Amino acid sequence: MSGEKLNKVELEHEMKDSYIDYAMSVIISRALPDARDGLKPVHRRILYAMDNLGLNPSSPFKKSATIVGDVIGKYHPHGDASVYDAIVRMAQDFNLRYPLIQGQGNFGSIDGDPAAAYRYTEARMTKAAMDMLCDLDKDTIDFDDNFDASLKEPSVLPSKLPNILINGSSGIAVGMATNIPPHNASEIAEAALILADNPDADDEEIMRAVKGPDFPGGGIIMGDAGIRKAYLTGKGIITIRARIETEKLKRREAIVVTEIPYQVNKSKLVEQIADGIKKGKITNVSDLRDESDKSGVRIVIELSQGARTSVVKNQLFKHSNLQISYGIIMLALMNGEPKLLTLKETLSAWLDHRKEVVRRRTAFLLRKGTDRAEILEALLKAIDDIDRIIKIIRTSKKRADAEANLMAGLDITKRQAGAILDMRLESLIGLEKGKLDKEYLKLIKDIAVLEDTLNNPKRLLSIIKREIREVMREYGDDRQTEINMEAAQNPEIEDLIPEEPVMICLMKNGFIKRTPVPKKSDVAQDPEVDMKIEATTHHKLVMLTNQGKIYAVMMHEIAETGRASRGTAAINIAALSPDERPIVIAVTRDFSESVSIFSLSSRGYAKRTDMRLFSAAKKSGLTFMKLDDGDEVIMARILGEGEKEEFITVSERGSAFLCKTGDLEFSGKSSKGKRINAKQEGDRIACIAPNPPPGKELAAITANGAMCRISMNQFRLPSKANQTIQLMKADEANPVRLAFTASKDETVEITLKSGRRVKIITRDIDTASKSRKGRIPGEIGLGEEVESVSTGSPETGS
Repeated sequence: MSGEKLNKVELEHEMKDSYIDYAMSVIISRALPDARDGLKPVHRRILYAMDNLGLNPSSPFKKSATIVGDVIGKYHPHGDASVYDAIVRMAQDFNLRYPLIQGQGNFGSIDGDPAAAYRYTEARMTKAAMDMLCDLDKDTIDFDDNFDASLKEPSVLPSKLPNILINGSSGIAVGMATNIPPHNASEIAEAALILADNPDADDEEIMRAVKGPDFPGGGIIMGDAGIRKAYLTGKGIITIRARIETEKLKRREAIVVTEIPYQVNKSKLVEQIADGIKKGKITNVSDLRDESDKSGVRIVIELSQGARTSVVKNQLFKHSNLQISYGIIMLALMNGEPKLLTLKETLSAWLDHRKEVVRRRTAFLLRKGTDRAEILEALLKAIDDIDRIIKIIRTSKKRADAEANLMAGLDITKRQAGAILDMRLESLIGLEKGKLDKEYLKLIKDIAVLEDTLNNPKRLLSIIKREIREVMREYGDDRQTEINMEAAQNPEIEDLIPEEPVMICLMKNGFIKRTPVPKKSDVAQDPEVDMKIEATTHHKLVMLTNQGKIYAVMMHEIAETGRASRGTAAINIAALSPDERPIVIAVTRDFSESVSIFSLSSRGYAKRTDMRLFSAAKKSGLTFMKLDDGDEVIMARILGEGEKEEFITVSERGSAFLCKTGDLEFSGKSSKGKRINAKQEGDRIACIAPNPPPGKELAAITANGAMCRISMNQFRLPSKANQTIQLMKADEANPVRLAFTASKDETVEITLKSGRRVKIITRDIDTASKSRKGRIPGEIGLGEEVESVSTGSPETGS
């Protein structure tokens, strides 16, 4: 190591610089196409190698192994698989709109079948490839050294075709990617002519010529919003849909797929459809088969008798690759740097390249023509004075002397002297002199035209436009991909699911049960049903929970069960927490109904909110009532427009409040509402009773059986309006457990936890004015605890 100089560098800087060098090498040398010819280095080297091998469209095919070996050995020092894969792709008419290679043998299929090994297949170039290489020998482009500087290779191809757009390109580099779709040659040529005539043409004018991508294999592009965005910004997403036809069978219909989206594997597509049928995502299909052959794609999907074809179609689009999203990223190399290009910029890059190619070709032809004219002048002069020429040559001792003597004697250049010395005797024949005269005169005219072309930009442009028209005539064809401006890109649920009536039930255990609509008697007799609603599969189920959350679930996503089933746990339908349970359900289509949510919490907060505020509710849930720690929703109602309810709340400490939902003002989504009862710290609402008609009384009973009653007229006194009334005095040790309403002569039955039942008459219960603490009937023993109460009138207890 002595004598060697060590340089100290920071690891961070070295890694950063090295990685950037590596990334740029990948970007420039392998992954991204050049905006001028639309080719990556591997594709360019393949075509150049095939050109050197003489594999033009009229030549015999040659083994792909020969081509791969030539490319790797001379220009592309990478794996043979990458080179052969590139050859295969350039030969596949389902990948390239205008293939550059004609293959013989197995070059893969739309089903994803791999190509045969390169020792079996053969290839040669197509006419399109020859046009990419056209004028390569006329100094139209620069050449670089190959990897070992032993040969030269083109830095770019002359590219008479706008390959960057008509065949597109895709690739992934370090931190960036490109995905340029193929286009129709006629449309691109027309747009190029517009831009050639007017370089300042706006994007709208160019987009009138270029309708959109034109994929091999067809398909349908849904709408033009993504196309316009891609053409104006360089990036956009389009939706491609398969072409589908409906055929009538004997007693049913069949959906027939004749074109599939670009780069979709047909075999995997059929498997995907079959899997969707198996999992129930695609319904009413009786048979699926692939009848594709050499004439084209044909996938037959037979429907069940009576099936709705439109529904099945949309299920296929949603759950299979019969409809895909295709991301357009028009990223290419401009002056050796990656750049995101608009449609106009991409066309301009190719046009500028063609201007340079035509200019250099013209200059090359001018040089060749001038050189030839110089030679012809000498030959014609020699023929006219042949005797003198012969004398000069015969008196010269060697060639160098002869050249010098001819230059001096005839006043000609060294090149002309050399041409005279090389002249064959047959040129002395009169006919040959005539040919030389004719050639010279034509050459003089051609030189004048070439000089005018170089000095006149309009003439140069006319040549470019003529060649663009040649491209249009040679490759112009009808569009294969349709652009549908009317069809919806994303089918709604109504398009995917048949609308069928269902019954949705909230069970007393908090489970949700969906069944077919039963006979009226079936569900009404089920004691476990807490609430039931008739709806359809196009509705959403709305659940309000004890934790103040609202959830919305598509009805078709809830599993249908038998009438004897206990249903599905709500936590398995939406994202409820383990201690959360639904307390009320409703159904809606789109939250457009004018209904409100009334909710009441255990700490006495009441709230009314417009349900339309929660239109964004999903399985994840939204908060419809803000709750303090330890509080929960104990009652919720869905009220229609103008609908009102009245009920009485009784707290654990014995305070009662007549709640009128219509008196509450609407609150926002995030509020916790207004406190109406349980105003003492720690007090909670124990029970809720319906507001009875006049003549009834409200009674409350504590845990140990102490009871107290009050006339309902007390709640209707003007002085008591919207105020809390102290029904009885209870405490934490012996809180109010139940409340009920009954007339004075009504029999009340109390069930104790021991199972014993006690009956008393309402008038025997102390009134609030007589005993605020209430009195325990003698029939209830000391230490016994109340379980439930029932009267001749319905009551609600918690």
